[in-house]
Amino acid sequence: MRTEPFIGSAAVASGRVRKHELRTRYRVVFPDVYVAKDAELTLHQRATAAWLWSHREGVISGRTAAALHGAKWVDENKPVELMWRNTRHPPGLRTSDSSLRRDEYGDHQGMRITTVPRTAFDIGRCASLDEAVANLDALGNATRFHTQDLLDLAARHRGARRIRQLRAALDFYDPGAESPKETWLRLLVIRAGFPRPQTQIPVLRADGWSKYYLDMGWAELMLAVEYDGDHHRTDPMRYAYDIKRSEELADLGWKVVRIVKADREADILRRLERAWSSRLL
Repeated sequence: MRTEPFIGSAAVASGRVRKHELRTRYRVVFPDVYVAKDAELTLHQRATAAWLWSHREGVISGRTAAALHGAKWVDENKPVELMWRNTRHPPGLRTSDSSLRRDEYGDHQGMRITTVPRTAFDIGRCASLDEAVANLDALGNATRFHTQDLLDLAARHRGARRIRQLRAALDFYDPGAESPKETWLRLLVIRAGFPRPQTQIPVLRADGWSKYYLDMGWAELMLAVEYDGDHHRTDPMRYAYDIKRSEELADLGWKVVRIVKADREADILRRLERAWSSRLL
């Protein structure tokens, strides 16, 4: 049985699949694109199915392309994004007939996909500014793209929508962010008037050769802010490691303000202000 998406009419015409097998053993992903009935599709397979639906002429783009380039934290349940002239797309797929130059897409595991700079150019202009920054951070964390490449693209596409938002998002962009919550926290700190924090600060441990990395902070003050996700408390090994890590950082002279999901923005900023003031004494 075929495990990857395929074009049903072509498979039947070639004799690889019989018509009754197509009806009984496979299910439709997009019109004339099939997969095994019990298959649980990955994002890559859904993207492949979308590309096949476009007669192998469309280009995978946006957040789907970002995920294929290695960006984490992309919602795999969102529609596949595809640059393709047919705007009457089926459910589970979103198309756009955008201007795309030949050097702005390439081959990725057999299908067309926007390049990293073009992908960043697109995701930096979508949704809200904060979401755009989070999208850029995630892609940058995986690829370390250069902002100048995006500015060059913007100059080539002067008529594109939301160029101003892209420039604003690039001002906040930091590939050191390792989760959307870290991006959110960094933006909160900057907008509150604190100097822009450094991300992924290396701290030499007491053993003299290994290092801890702090989410963000100010090395000159030995002050850091970190966001602790749920896994920090639900994973016993992680929880034990965090206790040892916190004690050692304190012994090394670091003050770490730890933030969790339940914390309110005003409380976060008050705690940070107290910690900041204590470091200036």
